[in-house]
Amino acid sequence: MTSAASYRAIGFAMAIAGVVCFSLRPILIKLAYGYVVDPITLLALRMVFSLPFFLAAAVWVGRDQKRAPISRKDAWAVVFLGFLGYYFASFVDFLGLQYISAGLGRLILFIYPTLVVLLSMAFLRKRPTAREVVALGATYAGIALVMSNAMEGSGAHFALGVALCFASAAGYAVYLVASSQVVQRVGSMRFTAYAMSVASAFCILQFLLLRPISALRMPGEVYGLAVAMALASTVLPVFITTEALKRIGANQVALLGALGPVTTIFFGWLGLDEAMAPVQLAGAALVLAGVVLVTLKAAK
Repeated sequence: MTSAASYRAIGFAMAIAGVVCFSLRPILIKLAYGYVVDPITLLALRMVFSLPFFLAAAVWVGRDQKRAPISRKDAWAVVFLGFLGYYFASFVDFLGLQYISAGLGRLILFIYPTLVVLLSMAFLRKRPTAREVVALGATYAGIALVMSNAMEGSGAHFALGVALCFASAAGYAVYLVASSQVVQRVGSMRFTAYAMSVASAFCILQFLLLRPISALRMPGEVYGLAVAMALASTVLPVFITTEALKRIGANQVALLGALGPVTTIFFGWLGLDEAMAPVQLAGAALVLAGVVLVTLKAAK
């Protein structure tokens, strides 16, 4: 294998590993809810254990004397985008997973590429192509199919859980649309380190304002799951996905991201005894088909 091919192969492996690690997050959240149902405390713990790594990364990239200093405008943009894309989107996702399965939550979150298309139509006056119309139809038909099956025997707050996970997808979509220019000016690694540090600060501040310190008295299993969330499904995938972006490009990473809901549904079936009914799998396939169509369009 040539060095260039090896370089790209490692990039593909990193992208797939990042998808699998991100897919574990809703599973770990659901497992933690078996011991304590407090998303504010759980999210704060996740970010407490993540923050040192992001601060270290921020210091590391800040050592590069060749980088231009961040302007005040971009600094405020990083704060806002860190709040929206990593704090708000994560928080409402944590809230939503109290009421719906990990597989459904991940599937709803994964529709963010189609929301990017809709936002572009609404605010950038971009007319949808025939491919995008088909992709949107397939995606939301798949979501409807999965939800119709999931509603059987669901709790009273099922609709709230769906709405919260959809809000997470919408927040992340807005973040993607708004952050592209800022990332180009600031640099992807520096932007990620700073934005994640900002999000961590918001999560920790929220806990300090809304919960007493005594709320941290929780079973050791919760701390173990929080550490796993921080390392395996936050820090590790963020940095290896950033490296994968450099090696194989955003379009290839986005296409490999289609594995996310599939792996979450599989992990949910394996570790949480969540159902894998044929209707659910058919709906998931429609969602994946729609997202892949949108992503392939972006690649051309």
